[in-house]
Amino acid sequence: MSTVRAIELPGQAGDGHRWMLQARIPDAPTSSLLWLPAMGIAARHYLPFAEALAKHGVAVFVHEWRGNGASSLRAGRTQDWGYRELLTLDLPASEAAIAEAAAHVTPRILGGHSLGGQIAACRLALSPGSAQALWLVATGSPYWRAFPPPIRYGLPWVYRFLPWLAQARGALPGRWVRFAGNESRSVIRDWARSALSGRYAAAQLDIDLEARLAEIEAPVRVAMLADDWLAPESSLRFLLSKLPRSQVMVTTLDASALGTSADHFAWMKAPDAVAGLLTTD
Repeated sequence: MSTVRAIELPGQAGDGHRWMLQARIPDAPTSSLLWLPAMGIAARHYLPFAEALAKHGVAVFVHEWRGNGASSLRAGRTQDWGYRELLTLDLPASEAAIAEAAAHVTPRILGGHSLGGQIAACRLALSPGSAQALWLVATGSPYWRAFPPPIRYGLPWVYRFLPWLAQARGALPGRWVRFAGNESRSVIRDWARSALSGRYAAAQLDIDLEARLAEIEAPVRVAMLADDWLAPESSLRFLLSKLPRSQVMVTTLDASALGTSADHFAWMKAPDAVAGLLTTD
């Protein structure tokens, strides 16, 4: 029987930020995946998913966001970062660590859950050679107009309040507001900007992410969850509309297919159906 190795890989960005990638590697991997968590979710919570994918031959490396889990930083008044640092410092360092650990494993896949899926798309837009495919789970644009009524009508207020709160407190107290984790104020600002405008951009990053997204030609495989009000079909379709050159395959999984609730997070503890979907030819 094939075995799966559990390893940790150190990552370090150019500004000194350090973290550990959680990896699950099968005996003879047929592809590698850099997986990006949802906002506020530590890498360790995706280990059941990584193990399920490894059984299908995928070498999985789970990134750790700044401020979470094994990250050396914590958001606060003296520690701040935004999408620019995530896209241009942290992810290239994780990619470099994977290239060294699994140099001959191809194809390379980039994927993510929720915000992780959005950032994965933006990273592929910035560096088309970083991966040959994109995998998304429970992902969609936060753009308020992309949500169905009546929820859409309250979203602009939320998207203005959370950056104000993060600025006032030095970081977003996510556990207190029951949204995400302790998040840096600039990440919340960049996220809210895309949620209000429908366009991806990063402060201090002088690159047109929207134009770069439109140039992506990698195949995109998506697992949509039937009862996911945080990433409904309309928000997913809005995100996918930014990838007109990509071949996209979307599959909706309901509770019977998953063996658990078809919501934004329950699949993480019962990931076999999602793993099977993503790895099916």
